[in-house]
Amino acid sequence: MVSERFASAEMAAEEIQKMSVEQLKGVKEQADMEVNLFQDSLNNIRTATSRLERAAAALHDLSLRPRGKKMLVPLTASLYVPGMLDDAEKVLVDVGTGYFVQKTMAEGEDYCQRKIALLKSNYDQLQEASSLISFTFFNVTI
Repeated sequence: MVSERFASAEMAAEEIQKMSVEQLKGVKEQADMEVNLFQDSLNNIRTATSRLERAAAALHDLSLRPRGKKMLVPLTASLYVPGMLDDAEKVLVDVGTGYFVQKTMAEGEDYCQRKIALLKSNYDQLQEASSLISFTFFNVTI
């Protein structure tokens, strides 16, 4: 599949070599915008993966704490209030757009791991697409 993409990239490179200077400028601008979009997407995926890895570590840490343990509970990124651990087996998982689902500790850890795997898969696909664009546009000689 990758070899098919590179073969089509080579064909695109041949077509690009036949373009006028004005057409090449337009293609370059479009390629630059796509590369910037890919970079933004890659950064967003890295950030989300990092947050999920921290959440999975926090769930593991929470599972090791005894019932009745005093702790600070985050309300926002910078505001914490004192609390007490009542039941470490049940957790609320943020599934997006302000929705939370109650899950067991194992289900919460599994959710985090599945989301991390999905994000890493998306990251790899974006990397492949980015390398294809680079191969197509940076191997053209005028």
